Amino acid sequence: MIPLVPQPRPNNAARNVLRRLVQSETPPTAPMNIVQRLAGSPYANPMIQVGKVEESSRKSIDFALLLAETMFRYGAGAMEVETSIIAVTAAFGLRGIEVDITNQSVIINYARRDGIPITVLRVVRSWTNNYAGLVQVHELVSEIVSGGVAVPEAHQRLYVIIKRPKPFPRWMVSVAEAVFVAAVVGVIGGSVFGMLVALLAILLVSQVARVLGKWLVPDFFITAVSSFIVTAVAVLCFMFHVPLSPSLVVAGGILLMLPSGRLVSAVQDAINGFPVTAAGRFLSAFLTFGAIVGGIAVALVTSALFGAERLNVAEPIAGSQPLILVLPLVAVATVAICIAEQTAARLLLPTMAVALVGYLSYYVSLEVGLGDRFAPALAAVIVGVLARVVALHFRSPQLVVAVPSIIFLLVGLSIFRAMFVLTLTPEDSGVGALGLFNALVVILAVAAGVVLGDNIARPFARRNGVKDKRRNRRR
Repeated sequence: MIPLVPQPRPNNAARNVLRRLVQSETPPTAPMNIVQRLAGSPYANPMIQVGKVEESSRKSIDFALLLAETMFRYGAGAMEVETSIIAVTAAFGLRGIEVDITNQSVIINYARRDGIPITVLRVVRSWTNNYAGLVQVHELVSEIVSGGVAVPEAHQRLYVIIKRPKPFPRWMVSVAEAVFVAAVVGVIGGSVFGMLVALLAILLVSQVARVLGKWLVPDFFITAVSSFIVTAVAVLCFMFHVPLSPSLVVAGGILLMLPSGRLVSAVQDAINGFPVTAAGRFLSAFLTFGAIVGGIAVALVTSALFGAERLNVAEPIAGSQPLILVLPLVAVATVAICIAEQTAARLLLPTMAVALVGYLSYYVSLEVGLGDRFAPALAAVIVGVLARVVALHFRSPQLVVAVPSIIFLLVGLSIFRAMFVLTLTPEDSGVGALGLFNALVVILAVAAGVVLGDNIARPFARRNGVKDKRRNRRR
């Protein structure tokens, strides 16, 4: 008889180990859940509201669209808008949401269970400076995510935010812009008289720009006229032998018009995965540069017709004031630009502190020999970290603190000089092209530094570690 050999028992534990070695738990081709975009943001782990979700779905989507339009109008970046939409819709219990954001439009698609999908579109046609409103919207989203605001109340509170007047009147904004330009002229080495001339020129520019805005003149021509006025004032002072540096007056005046924040936001959008929005902002920024160069060129040509000597407004800044004098000017200018951007009053001093630390790190980096490219990047990383910490403490978006704090890295001024040389001095086109490349490298380094600092600070700046670790729960 043939002896019977017992069959070996399957080793389930070994089989499970082998399966984990050859196959991951999450296949690499599986789609990412859209709620995972909230990881690391202030809106992570939203509290989901239940009850009559399908009946109020259209109202929830309409609120999300109005929220996105308001945030874009007030100056938010694409990443901030997308995370806010996802957080709000997730808190209202909507599943199957898809969001598509471009430079001036937002599309939301909602695939209901066993129903016809809903696709809605909102186009943003106007922009305004209102960082205080952006902070209030951020607070509203935070309260919705925590589960304390229902859809009808959210609509009502958002309409109140939209209709609420800005914190600072127009005359104060005009004065703040003039003070900012005067302080910048002092920082880059101008005299007291040069600061006064720049202040008066910007006051004149703001009044002319307001009149042109009432006439619905496009921003391109308003920027060109503004740069023309600043250059004309500097040229007149030079013709009458006024003791000041015309190039410094022009540089300080156009720094207010330069789209430095828009360039940084464009690079941030590209890094965060919004190439269409980034391309639109880049195009808008370079059109602004073209308007500035055109206005300055017309002023210089006009002055040459009257016998004035040709000025080199793109000459590099040779020197500056001592650090003990520069720091107060940086503080005053930061507060002034915050007022011009309509920042909330409670954020003025924290933003000034972040700007001072950023400028000190930039100054020390240059002194130790890190170079003109690495020093702004290192300062931007520090600003990004501090801006995230301050923003979470005061319940505001990070860019509200970061954008005014990086103005003194002068990323826009370098690209203006390169475009001016490339456009108006064809014999130096090689120098202009090289300068443009270096300026773009610095802008990329600054924007990447702000984003890197933001991501570095997120794990260490959570408002409540226990809440961040909890699972989504329903109430």
